Amino acid sequence: MEGINKTTKIQFFFRPFSLDPEVQMIIFVAFLVMYLTSLSGNAIIAVIVQINHSLHTPMYFFLANLAVLEIFYTSSIAPLALANLLSMGQTPVSIIGCGTQMFFFVFLGAADCVLLAIMAYDRFIAICYPLRYTLIMSWSFCVELMLGSLVLGFLLSLPLTILIFHLPFCHHNEIYHFYCDMPAVMHLACANTHVHRTTLYIISFVVLSIPLSLISISYVFIVVAIFRIKSAEGRHRALSTCSSHIIVVLLQYGCTSFIYLSPSSSYSPEMGQRVSVVYTFITPILNPLIYSLRNKDLKDALRKALRMFQVG
Repeated sequence: MEGINKTTKIQFFFRPFSLDPEVQMIIFVAFLVMYLTSLSGNAIIAVIVQINHSLHTPMYFFLANLAVLEIFYTSSIAPLALANLLSMGQTPVSIIGCGTQMFFFVFLGAADCVLLAIMAYDRFIAICYPLRYTLIMSWSFCVELMLGSLVLGFLLSLPLTILIFHLPFCHHNEIYHFYCDMPAVMHLACANTHVHRTTLYIISFVVLSIPLSLISISYVFIVVAIFRIKSAEGRHRALSTCSSHIIVVLLQYGCTSFIYLSPSSSYSPEMGQRVSVVYTFITPILNPLIYSLRNKDLKDALRKALRMFQVG
């Protein structure tokens, strides 16, 4: 066991994007702008939904919760990544800190994926069964669905994080990433990780493939129902609402599937680092932009809030 340190004194470091300080500073500014934009955009959506009684519907309830999830999700990654960029990869993170970040990243990311499936189900009921919508999507049921996504995320994240951090880590402690991502951390272990990689693949399959299948099935029925709508305005409104959700789903599921459902033999640390930027920084920005720009009710509520702010 010599050369293996299993104590909590282990410290990890993140490999910088570039050895050039100027390049690192440019990336730092870009990440900081994206992080602040994500925080403000998602916070605005959550507040707008909260203060407008006309938006107190299941669809906007889930949208506001998605915005709050995105705030915490990005915040579990961004501060440490920004500190690491400024220090040229010299910001240490303890094994406990790394495990904590991984837990919250997986927990919130899994809940995010499940919530997107719930939002697709909500649109399926609203468009395919409009007369029964208020009966099916009761407030108590909506709260249960939201809590269920959080519980599922927690139950998937905790055992996976514990399993990974029971691995022995050797002297090489530089993580080829900007946060404690699971494949990157397992890459540092000096033990056989076959069981851990298989477990990660199974959990990733559950979190990504099953909700995506449910979303796909929901939208098959939704598209059929939309084309049965006789009113052109009704079709346009339904398509506008659903297309926003589809764009977010493609971005979120596409990038995460590329990282976690690809064969371990084809895992590339460089590619993993770059693709991860999309779903940790870019997607949380696009969510409020896509939903606000393509949703008339949300745009009207935002204009009303801005007018009230200017008058006040």
